[in-house]
Order: sequence, then C-alpha cells, then structure tokens
Amino acid sequence: VFSATGIFPAQANDYENACLKLAAKKGDDPRRLHQLFDLDWKHSMESDPEFATDVGFPGFNDRWQDRSLAAVELRKTELKAPVKVIQSINRSRLNAGDQLNYDLFRRNAENALEGAKFNGELAPMTQLNGVQQDLVRTLTIAPHSRLRDYEDMLARLNGVPAVVDQTILLMQKGLEAGITPPKITLREVAQQIKNVIPDDPNHSPFMRAFADIPAGIASAEAEKIRASARKAIREKVAPAYSRLLEFFEKTYLPHSRESVSMSDLPQGREWYAFNVRTSTTTRRSPEDIHELGLSEVKRIRLEMDKVIHDASFQGDFKSFCQFLRTDPRFFYKDADALLTGYRDIVKRADPELAKLFGKLPRLPYGVKAVPSYAEKSQTTAYYEPGSPAAGRPGYYFANTYALDTRPKWEMEALSLHESVPGHHLQIALSQEMEDAPEFRKNGGYTAFVEGWGLYAEGLGEEMGFYKDPYMKFGQLTYEMWRAVRLVVDTGLHSKGWTRQQAIDFFLANTSKSEHDVTVEVDRYIVWPGQALAYKIGQLKFKELRAYATKELGDAFDIRQFHDQLLDNGAMPLDLVERRLKQWVADRKLKSTK
Repeated sequence: VFSATGIFPAQANDYENACLKLAAKKGDDPRRLHQLFDLDWKHSMESDPEFATDVGFPGFNDRWQDRSLAAVELRKTELKAPVKVIQSINRSRLNAGDQLNYDLFRRNAENALEGAKFNGELAPMTQLNGVQQDLVRTLTIAPHSRLRDYEDMLARLNGVPAVVDQTILLMQKGLEAGITPPKITLREVAQQIKNVIPDDPNHSPFMRAFADIPAGIASAEAEKIRASARKAIREKVAPAYSRLLEFFEKTYLPHSRESVSMSDLPQGREWYAFNVRTSTTTRRSPEDIHELGLSEVKRIRLEMDKVIHDASFQGDFKSFCQFLRTDPRFFYKDADALLTGYRDIVKRADPELAKLFGKLPRLPYGVKAVPSYAEKSQTTAYYEPGSPAAGRPGYYFANTYALDTRPKWEMEALSLHESVPGHHLQIALSQEMEDAPEFRKNGGYTAFVEGWGLYAEGLGEEMGFYKDPYMKFGQLTYEMWRAVRLVVDTGLHSKGWTRQQAIDFFLANTSKSEHDVTVEVDRYIVWPGQALAYKIGQLKFKELRAYATKELGDAFDIRQFHDQLLDNGAMPLDLVERRLKQWVADRKLKSTK
C-alpha cells in the first residue's frame, strides 16, 4: 500500500517470525543457511531502501527508511533473530565455501547486535553525512531511464518532510541522552542545510536528478515531471529543511557537546573499544595502536628525508613542506584542469593493471567533482561504488574546493587509492563474485577495504608512477597521513588529546595543508576508530606479501597473490591471513609433487 509520506514502515515481527521458524527447523543445514541469507538480504533491502538503491535491488526506489523511534527500536530488536538462526546451524555440516559464508555472516550479526546498545542513531547528522547530504545523493544515483523511475523519485521527494522530522526527533533525543557530535565539527552544517534549499527550486541539488530526462519520455511528460519536482521542493522539501535549520541553529548547535573525545559519551570508552575492534578486525588495544603509529611515523619520516635529499632541496623538512604547500607550480588554476589531471592519471593506471592482476572487474568507473553543496567540509576524495545490478558505474569523486589546497604531488597516490588498483578494482571484483551471497558482494570490512586502498598506493612504483620526486614525496605523505591517524585517532579518543593537539601533530609530520588537516581531524572526531583501519590493513597485506614471497621463492607470482587476496571479497584480517597462508602451503605442496 502506498504511503503518502514516502516511508513504508517495516512489518513488525514478520522477519523475526520467519527467522524463528527457520531456527526451529532441523536438518539440511546448508539449505537453511542459504535460506537465512536470502531472508536477511531481502529484509535489509526492505528496511533500508536507500541501501537497496545503492546496490541496485529493485522495488524500493519510491521510499525512504523509516527513522521513527518505533522503527529504530524494532530494527534493534530484530538483530537477535538472525543470530538465533546461525547458532542453530551446525557449521561442520557445511562445505568449505559455506563455512566461510557462515563465519562472515555470524561475525557480522553478532557485531551488529553488540553495537546496537551504543545508540549511535541518536547522532544522525555530522558534517560528513546526514539528511542534508544523503537524500540528494540517493536521488542522484537512483535509476533514471523509465517514467516509473521518475514517479519513484517524486514519491521520495514528497517523502522528505517525514524523514527530516524523524531526524529532528532523533537529534532531540540525542541531546537529552548526551549523544551529539562535538559543536566545533558542526560549524559548516547550517550552510549545508541552506545549500539544499536555495530560493529558486531550480537551483536545488534535488533538481539535478531531473535534469537529463531521457528522450524516450515525451517532452510534455518530462516538463510535467520537472514541474512536480519543483512543486515538491517548494511546498514540502524547503519547509522541511527550514524546520531543520531552525532546530539546528537555535537548539541543536548551542547544546551540542564541547568535548571532542568519544570517551566522554555515555559508554564512551567501551564504545570506542568496540569501534577499534570492528574497524581493524583485530584485538589490538588503542594504546598498542598508538605506539604502532608513532613507530610508523618515525620510519616514514626517514624515507621522506631521503626524498628531500635526493631532490637537492636546500632546507629542512618543515621548509620543504612549506614549499610544497605554497609554490604555484604545484597547483591548478581551475577546477576543470584539476579533474582532467586526475583523469589522465587513471588512464595511465588502467593498462598497467594486467602486470599485477590476473582478474580484473568488468564494471567501469569515472571521475567526478565532489558536489558543491558538500565540498567545503568533505575530504580530499572518495570512491562511490557502482552497481552491476543497476548498470551504474563506480565513481571517484575529487574535491575541487579551494584549489590552492589541492596540490599536484598528491594526485597519483590519491588516484591509485580511490580508483585502480584501489577501491574500484577491489570493490567491483567483490560485487562480481559468483556463487557468493549478496551480503558478501555488497558488504565489507574497513580494515580490508581501506587497507587495500593504502596498499594499492604502494603499487605505484611497480606501475610506473612516482618517478618525479615530488610525486614520490606525495605518496609518502599519504602513507604518513595514515600513520598519523593511528596516533591522532587514539590520542583524541583514548588519551585525552585536544583537537588543536591533534592538528599540530598532523601539521608537524605531513605536508598536507592546514585546511585539509583540519577537515581530516574533524573527520576522526566524528567517526572514531574508522581511520585506524587503513594502516592496520596495509601492514597486514605487506606482511602477507613478504611471507608469500619468502615461502614460495621463484614460484611466487604477484598476479596470483593479488588474485588470491581479492578472490573472496573483503574479509576480516585474521581470516585473510589464515586463508593466504593455507594457499601458500598448498602451492608449496604442489611444487614438491
């Protein structure tokens, strides 16, 4: 039944009851396992229509997720249901492939259940995400080929007020519970909200979804669609965001917390420990990770000093970094030229992939600018996965805001990370896995995904990049950036560091601009633990490559090694290590026969 709000509440208990019935069945464990996968995937699509749009699952493009307090509580209650089913299945009765599926699903389900107690939904808006950005993005990536697609988008537009009002209520509850982002990180959010609702509806970012209506839709019908979109923006979307802006400026921002540490939130220390564990997929403590970061900073600094010496620069590290930040030769004059520069780099990377990988993804990718309504508080770049199911390519988004903070010397490392052989290659291969359940094709573990991205930066020399000493210094700067994260993230959230202390440490050890550093530190503040995954994952991949090279000797093949790492999609690092070492043992055994 269509909902006038554009929100379709989940059917209470239907999913739980189906799970209980499945858990009560006995025998045929492989079949029950895959029934669970199908049941859970379809339920996740229904309960999170925006994610369904992301992955190209049809049927939910006309609605938003129900963010009401009742729906949030229902989703938390339902988290127990798949755990009961997976616990009822005898793992020993499964084949090797399904044992891996079992392990991954069970770990995900148990982590989700454990994490629900921290009430993260009560802080639904930061400078990086929230209804001031995410709804526009969802409309932009939704299907745009049939008349029905545009009817779906109009339904979503008309449903925006309900989503915004539900978000306001969650934020109000967050204030009452003492769960908010730090006030300092929210300084640009009011402007982000204003960017969504300019005086002229035609200039709203929501209208971009209606800009290029295909020729197959009659021009009269296309204009009718646009008129309906403008009407919805003017009469529903704009008033809703105006309510949000008033609440944000008069109530939320003034009463948001002053502290920047997650440890100061309710259950904060336990919450941060949970984030560290799930982000890194290890049992390493914040203190251990902090010390690892300091060690890595010292090691990389020595490499950077060598590059400075080789570049015949007359001056110390600080003056070299100042030179890189300020010399006009390192900056483009306009945004189009910057984007062209990025596109040229990825075009050079594409043909080099065959030297390092036996299997490459079919899904294409492109390079775009970060949307203007979000660029000021957004990071330097990010990757947005495509969808083979929806026929949507992946996109590498580069930030063109403040061109004097976007140096050329960082572009090679950044591009290899976000496109190929980094995120696009790894994520698209996961999406294209055969005979794998959907949760594995479209899921991930930050330590694997971001660890691979950082590892991919290090493949640049083998691909013919970093020949210029400034580009090499840029690559080391990016590795240093991730090492600094280990120190700064743990410093902020477990060692009592101030925001300025974090910024100063960052500036002292990298050549990143102050603007970039500030944006990055504020990211770590509102996304505790996530930034730890990059270096932890990269170091594991490097360790495993060294292990395989030593153990296999002349039989080591870099293409086979990389294919083995990526063949099963993203996995926790302990499973990656276990499976890679088994692969090495099997290869050694074959070579002796």
